Amino acid sequence: MAFLRLAFLFALLSLAACAGSTARLPPPAPAAGTLTLSIVGTNDLHGGILPRGDRGGLALLGGYVTNLRAARARDGGAALLIDAGDMFQGTLESNLNEGAIVVAAYNALGYAVTTIGNHDFDFGPLGAPATPQQQSDDPRGALKARAAEAGFPFLAANLIDETTNRPVAWPNVKPTTIVTAAGVRVGIVGVMTARALSQTIAANTIGLHVAPLVDTIAAAARELRADGAAIVIVTAHAGGRCTSFANPTDLSSCEPVEEIMQVAQALPRGLVDVIVGGHAHSGMAHMVSGIAIIESFQGGRTFGRVDLVVDRASGRVVERRLFPPRDLCARVDPGTTRCDPEGSSASRVGAEYEGAPVRPDRTIENTIAPAVQAALAQKRMPLGVMLSTPVRRAAAAATGDSPLGNLFVDSYRSGVAGADVSINNTSGGLRADLPAGPLTYGSVFEVMPFDNRLVAFHLTGAELRQVLSNQLLRSTALVGISGVRVRATCDRDTLNVTMLRPNGSQVADSERLLVTTSDFLATGGDGIFVPVTPPDGLSVEQDVGLVRDIVVEALRKRGGTLNERQLVDGGSPRWMLPSRPPVACK
Repeated sequence: MAFLRLAFLFALLSLAACAGSTARLPPPAPAAGTLTLSIVGTNDLHGGILPRGDRGGLALLGGYVTNLRAARARDGGAALLIDAGDMFQGTLESNLNEGAIVVAAYNALGYAVTTIGNHDFDFGPLGAPATPQQQSDDPRGALKARAAEAGFPFLAANLIDETTNRPVAWPNVKPTTIVTAAGVRVGIVGVMTARALSQTIAANTIGLHVAPLVDTIAAAARELRADGAAIVIVTAHAGGRCTSFANPTDLSSCEPVEEIMQVAQALPRGLVDVIVGGHAHSGMAHMVSGIAIIESFQGGRTFGRVDLVVDRASGRVVERRLFPPRDLCARVDPGTTRCDPEGSSASRVGAEYEGAPVRPDRTIENTIAPAVQAALAQKRMPLGVMLSTPVRRAAAAATGDSPLGNLFVDSYRSGVAGADVSINNTSGGLRADLPAGPLTYGSVFEVMPFDNRLVAFHLTGAELRQVLSNQLLRSTALVGISGVRVRATCDRDTLNVTMLRPNGSQVADSERLLVTTSDFLATGGDGIFVPVTPPDGLSVEQDVGLVRDIVVEALRKRGGTLNERQLVDGGSPRWMLPSRPPVACK
């Protein structure tokens, strides 16, 4: 009966949190002889140190964490703040200082640990170049500098140095750590997705590889237990996707094939207590094979939380309480915890958490202020273009072309003299839409926050056709293309791909074509050019500068007024397909 009462209370609390009720159902007070350890998880900040409107930002996170720590101090427990990677790359405030401002803010917030994510390699060497330009340049220089500045360890248990065949051993970077919280020894292991090194700039990860997650976690967790850790937490830059948070044990809304789901199910039961996930830019607050998993979308707009009720004498976890991902709101609609942008600002009230008003942390605001000021003038720089409509990533229904994707690949092609074709990963490489109104540098930066460079190399017509055919067969989100249109047809079970120039002539297999793309894709990113890449890599013939700057210059030259309908030719779609991709001929 005690178990049933606990299960009922667990479900009731979860449902109340999901519905956003403020009807005050506080967590039960710890039983005598137990304490509560609150794990707060963040992930994929991507430089999002500032709020948008009254939602998100690190100062507001500090307000929520302050209230939670006060609650734990009152009941004799503790709170641990843990990040799951991809901290830096993504905003001008962070990129201008290669993530130093994020580390400074995380130090002030009192993070216990972070793990390294794929985009944490993106800055490359210290200084302006995003990749090594000289033999003396350290391709991980910026990342190592950020780790050295942190008052908490960077964890990377499955990032292997190929010269030693052991986890990397850079200053303040290690596989695991043990912290003591409210007298309880907590072991933490950090890992990254198996695909991490294919989703960053390859030039910055030479000499590294990623070891399997399950084997790494299991071995590290056993060592932590042997070293006296009563609780083991994994901070993983690897994630899952769920859409319902009403019942933590109901996995019906979760994608079963996602990486962190499979990892949790493969781990020996009882070895790991909590996983703080990331990378997938989605949400989780679920029990999977006895492990509490939290993941909190991206951009510094939410946080995750799981409370562990721990027996003081043994350190054993006797209960886990999961909370849905929590929106970081300064103000909420009455009766909810939602930052509802549709709600009336006049009716909204100040947010509360753990029984106290949430107030942005002034120390964090002061910490990030210099970086915010440094970025402001550059963000506001006008480009001389008026957008009469938003320019969106979403494909136009009539053609399947992405207006924003077309704008970018056309800019790539115009930025390289003599270029025949340009290719870009529209789906993953463009991170925001362009808003209507006067176009600014800051808006373009939000679309393309990565410091990728535009490069050019030659492929034959046959090689390009192989690249595009591979896209059609394996991808649901096709690349953006400029300079050719692709016509695909099925002859029974055979896919035939023809490439047409703008004048309608067919590209011959024997032709040599000058192709432009980002250095990320040219060095293997997203696997797009892998089918035609020789063992020693593609022979890059030109490096014309930052992709973002090429696009900005193209827009400045264009000038005037622009709307997204001008970027899509309804009569000549760039992909002409027999069915939705991936195409399966039968």
